[in-house]
Formats: sequence, C-alpha cells, structure tokens
Amino acid sequence: MIRWTDFESPFGRTFLAATPKGVLRLRWGVEDPEAVAEELTEAFPLWGVKRAPERLEAPVRQIQDYFAGERRAFELSTDLTGLTAFQEAVLEATAEIPFGRTIAYGELAERIGRPDASRAVGSALGRNPVPIVIPCHRVVRSDGGLGGYTSGTGYKEQLLDLEARG
Repeated sequence: MIRWTDFESPFGRTFLAATPKGVLRLRWGVEDPEAVAEELTEAFPLWGVKRAPERLEAPVRQIQDYFAGERRAFELSTDLTGLTAFQEAVLEATAEIPFGRTIAYGELAERIGRPDASRAVGSALGRNPVPIVIPCHRVVRSDGGLGGYTSGTGYKEQLLDLEARG
C-alpha cells in the first residue's frame, strides 16, 4: 500500500508518498496532489494508493524541520522501487554526501566504481524520486557550477544556500 499526503513547504504544495519500506516520492510545486496520486496508481497498479496524512506525520515533520534549518540529516528509509541497479547505486552514494558539502558528478561516478559515467550519473540523479531526502542537490559540476536539477536550478541554489547557512 502506498500512502500519501500533501503539505505546504517553502517550495509550495509538496507531495509525499511512502510504502512500508520507506519514502517513495517527494515532489514540490504540486498544483493537484490527487493527480500525482493517480500517477502512482498508474505506475504501481497492484499496490493501492491511499491518502493518509496521519501515517506520514513523522516524515513531513522531518522535511519541514530541514526547511526550517533545524535538521541536517533525515532518519527516513527510502523505497527506490522502479529504478535500475545503476540508478540505485548512484542514489545510495548520493545519500552519503554530508549536509552542506558538495561533490562533482565525476567524483560521484568514481565513488560507485564507474569513473567514465559522469553523464550517466547526472541522468540517474534526474530520476531521483525523493529529492532532499536523497540530496542530489549536493552534486555539482567539476568547475563548481550548479549543473542541472530536475525541478530547476533555482531550487538547487536555494537548497545549497539553506545548507550553507546551517
């Protein structure tokens, strides 16, 4: 069963979904949370999708605490179902990047034993279903430039600024 809720964050209406295994989706700037829940129903037709804010209070609080500058690390498991083994390896290595630090795409590729795969690493980061919880915003270009970010580089810059202050 996938349970979901939505809440306000500095990035607007934010959608969070989780399975018993962990957080499955985190998306902000959501105009229609019901439509996002429907996307999950289509992606996981056998799982069942249910709105259950009372079951997701702890992860919502952790995300709100992060935005408030009161949390540096999450105590949340994730559910990366649907990703390839390579994408999972990239995201697992990304989860190890400390708060307030950044690394280059190439360095992340080296950490997973694929030093020639920095572009593929960028593509895998673009598939991150739980940004912030898995801090893909902490991966930047080798020249220190932001690089890409699925939600837009403005969000990436804000997240890095939040961590620089923290």
